[in-house]
Amino acid sequence: NDGAALILTPILLAKMRILQLNIKTIVAFLLAGGFISDSASLPFVFSNLTNIVTANYFDIGFAQYFFDMIIPFVVSVITSIVFLWLILRKDIPKTVDITLLKEPKSVIKNMKLFYFSWVFLAFLLCAYFLGDAYDLPISIFALGGATIFLIIATISKSVEPLKIIKEAPWQVVWFSIGLYIVVYGLKNAGLTDYLAIILKDLSLRGETIAVLGTGFIAAFLSAIMNNMPTIMIMDIALNDIQNQAMIYANIVGCNLGPKMTPFGSLATLLWLHVLAKKGVKISFIKYSKFGFIITPPVLAIVLLSL
Repeated sequence: NDGAALILTPILLAKMRILQLNIKTIVAFLLAGGFISDSASLPFVFSNLTNIVTANYFDIGFAQYFFDMIIPFVVSVITSIVFLWLILRKDIPKTVDITLLKEPKSVIKNMKLFYFSWVFLAFLLCAYFLGDAYDLPISIFALGGATIFLIIATISKSVEPLKIIKEAPWQVVWFSIGLYIVVYGLKNAGLTDYLAIILKDLSLRGETIAVLGTGFIAAFLSAIMNNMPTIMIMDIALNDIQNQAMIYANIVGCNLGPKMTPFGSLATLLWLHVLAKKGVKISFIKYSKFGFIITPPVLAIVLLSL
């Protein structure tokens, strides 16, 4: 999801400007892209940092995670698109002049590498499933795949490796490490104990209430203090309960809930950072108003699909 926000946001913004669309339409498409980057981050362990943390913490296999979350993923994407359209449809023009756009192939530096990249990604995805069979961490394949592909792209003179490494969003790494420290401080202060009591009570009230309750607690905590500390605190609190549905509800809540505020997820922070660099500023009030309208109904439907 962080990759989607970083890569697609400037492409989307550039395309909207080339199509000479007004600012309300541009913001509508940008909000849709930003929302989907998180709401569609459910299907694979690597789709979101929250997925990685939880799958590792509860020792959920790559294949098991995929098959458990594929239905919520489909529901999340469809529901998100429907609600995005209902809310933003007035700002979307009936037609656009696509003749203003360049030929897509004209912006690809190396067509052979472009086609090869899809084959490479397919092999990488297979490697994740294969690694699951041998209990290997996905980080081996993610970092290994990135390194191999960077070498291939460098040899073909399609990229500048030093520039890529230098401009990578390293602040995300330091931010994540800092959050781990904060989380264990909160754990030692007793926050997880209070959450464990609430979650234990929810687990005794039937699966539907347990799933909805866990998902919305995770969602609102993510919205006010970011989803990374939330997922870790909630995972620790859920450890003794060992309720699979509540564990997945926690992931759903932490992936969708942060869309209620601009600082709820790393993907949104990166999205806003990219937009600010491109001269587009979306205010806290405007973003939060949009987030609070669309997130709760989408979240409730996705949780029920669990």
